[in-house]
Amino acid sequence: MSLSSKLSVGIHILTILALKRGDPLTSEYIAGSVCTNPVVIRRLLGHLRAAGFVESKTGVGGGWLLVADPAEINLLEVLRVVEPQHQMFALHHGEPNPECFVACNIQKVLMDIYDEAWEGMAKRLERSTIASVTATLLERLQT
Repeated sequence: MSLSSKLSVGIHILTILALKRGDPLTSEYIAGSVCTNPVVIRRLLGHLRAAGFVESKTGVGGGWLLVADPAEINLLEVLRVVEPQHQMFALHHGEPNPECFVACNIQKVLMDIYDEAWEGMAKRLERSTIASVTATLLERLQT
């Protein structure tokens, strides 16, 4: 079982576009930075375009451009775009054993915990923007 990397890849895409602002980047170029298949990048870019964060420029010298202000794109918004279900944790599939006290009650207990964890994560992501990620990267380049 593994968690999705869509949020991390979405942030990576937006960050590289912010750093190369004004230069159209191909999905192949972005995929090379992310170390993934260009199809994965194009799929996420489609979601990011629908959200109004990026646009594509066709023709020779074409590619993807960041059109939204990086300071206005918070990471919670990116999560909601690339992971619309934003389900960080999954519960058991199937019906619980009615004869087991744990089975009959664990999902409610876990949902309370997961809801609180989600709220904390959402607040942290909302405080961070593509601009702040970019600034941190550039600071690390200086050290």
